[in-house]
Amino acid sequence: MNANKHELLFKEEVFQIVGCAMEVLNTLGHGLLEKPYENALVVEFKLRGIPWAQQPRFPVIYKSVNVGEYIPDLIAFDSIIVDAKTIEKIGNNERAQIINYLKIIGLRVGVILNFKHAKLEWERIVL
Repeated sequence: MNANKHELLFKEEVFQIVGCAMEVLNTLGHGLLEKPYENALVVEFKLRGIPWAQQPRFPVIYKSVNVGEYIPDLIAFDSIIVDAKTIEKIGNNERAQIINYLKIIGLRVGVILNFKHAKLEWERIVL
């Protein structure tokens, strides 16, 4: 049996992203809107040397026609969508949304970070 078969995709990178989010939440506290958390993540990514892109634009294609665009909060390590939220609880709508975003962009891993409460809620989503 291949021991690497059950390794998590981008395990270390997701660990680093969540660590950044914990630092942001511990420093800013909870109760703000989403944008300050997103911007603070950018600062923390810079400080830790994590490659990132903030709000890159991707076309949404329907039957070969561009019908709009998707603008994710962040993409870290050129491989992971990072979605900052301030909602009561991460639910099926947020999971479905990140899965659609992964399909649009052609990536495999997304992380939802919820800064609403004193304890960070997060989920790793794999397509």
